[in-house]
Amino acid sequence: MKIAVVGATGLVGSKMLQVLDEQKVHIDELIVAASEHSVGKEMVFQGKTHKLVSVEEAIDKHPDIAIFSAGAMASKQYAPRFAANGTFVIDNSSAWRMEKDVPLVVPEINADTITTETHIIANPNCSTIQMVMALAPIHKAYSIKRLVISTYQSVSGSGVKGINQLDYEEGRIQCLLTKPAYPHQIYRNVLPQGGDFCDNGYTTEEEKLVNETRKILRDPNIAITATVCRVPVTGGHSEAVNVETLKPFKIDEVHKLLAAMPGVVVQDDPSTNFYPMALTAYDKDEVFVGRIRRDYSIANGLNLWVVSDNIRKGAATNAVQIAQYIIHQFFE
Repeated sequence: MKIAVVGATGLVGSKMLQVLDEQKVHIDELIVAASEHSVGKEMVFQGKTHKLVSVEEAIDKHPDIAIFSAGAMASKQYAPRFAANGTFVIDNSSAWRMEKDVPLVVPEINADTITTETHIIANPNCSTIQMVMALAPIHKAYSIKRLVISTYQSVSGSGVKGINQLDYEEGRIQCLLTKPAYPHQIYRNVLPQGGDFCDNGYTTEEEKLVNETRKILRDPNIAITATVCRVPVTGGHSEAVNVETLKPFKIDEVHKLLAAMPGVVVQDDPSTNFYPMALTAYDKDEVFVGRIRRDYSIANGLNLWVVSDNIRKGAATNAVQIAQYIIHQFFE
């Protein structure tokens, strides 16, 4: 089994290597690739030293699987070339997510969309992944009619730039190491903007929640509106999700459905102030759901609070799970 990690030195790429190690994924040969200025540098994985190679060199090595976290431009340029060699490409960027013939995969929900013919597989946006993990069993049981989403997304969702800006504004570091990630101060502030603004007034992050959710849940008719906010939290995204279903439900049944969903942990005991938080979800692979309660303003209304580590399940862990599925289905 020959696996390449493209963008191995980045925030998500390095976490992918960590998760590959933690999950004990069988690797006979690891190829770590990065941008030209990193080529020749060394990384240690499972006690062995690996030299960083260029993406061109990685293509020539014909890996079985290439996990990408190098940005949309690099993915558009190089993913088809890996795929042409028969490599299964798992891409963490937005480049391929809405392409008709490219599966957009959360393994617990729709791994069956991956076939021997789909050599580019898209990893969904971090905020989408955690939300659909909670919504999938509800949609299956009660059919979701409408979603109203408000997110509270950590600065790590903006990569190293976001973390660097918050650290600088908090006074933890003395100078900005990169350009600011945001147009305003994030320290002690909340920014009602995730990504760039579109012509319709929504942001790119909000559009991803709408379009990706429909694709993963295989239902283009779900009505969805979203507001994405960036908050001064280092890691972990939080979401308030208002759900309207077509079929009636009982709250205790919703609890049971969520508790039975692989990868979801219910944390919901108001009497002890027990609910999901970014602080306690940090560096964990699960999606945590709490504040499960009926919305009495509509007939079949439901409120959920969904929290997860956006770098792990929201990116690296989900990609590694896809790789594990591919290995199990097509290589064992």
